[in-house]
Amino acid sequence: MIYPEGTAASLIAAALAEVGTIETGNNLTKYGKFTKADGLPWCGSFVNWCFDQAKVKIPSMVSTAAGAHKMKELGRWIDDKPQLGDLCFMDFPHDGVDRISHIGIVVKVGATSVLCIEGNTSGDGDQRNGGMVMIKQRTIGKEIVGFGRPKYVPFKGEYPAVVVPEAAPKKK
Repeated sequence: MIYPEGTAASLIAAALAEVGTIETGNNLTKYGKFTKADGLPWCGSFVNWCFDQAKVKIPSMVSTAAGAHKMKELGRWIDDKPQLGDLCFMDFPHDGVDRISHIGIVVKVGATSVLCIEGNTSGDGDQRNGGMVMIKQRTIGKEIVGFGRPKYVPFKGEYPAVVVPEAAPKKK
């Protein structure tokens, strides 16, 4: 299904189409090429690429900490009550990086967690530099620091169905 440009539904559809994509070398992806940051950790580049596909303007998220700061500066920071299409900013305790170091796109909201589509993560390995686009469940108040709420075109229709895939990764 094609969703209207500028909507959270179109963003989620763009991100869902990328699930399973793996990097072609050490942090080498089309997302990094898009943001001119190829070879660097690419979770933020993935987010910027998806937003571009959906025709939604956001500040650069290549540096996730700077992106979070910009969302706060713009008054678009949310501490709780996430919504579909929100940016989910994360800091993983005990990973040696004591700051926001990862980002995903909220695609489903639960009582105490969210499902996010994230670039450059992995199943059980490195969560912030794992080399793959995946759907991940994240706990509110644990690794999630907060949310950024982009400005979307209003949309009242159904959103893309999000199902955690079991298939092997695909190369792009």
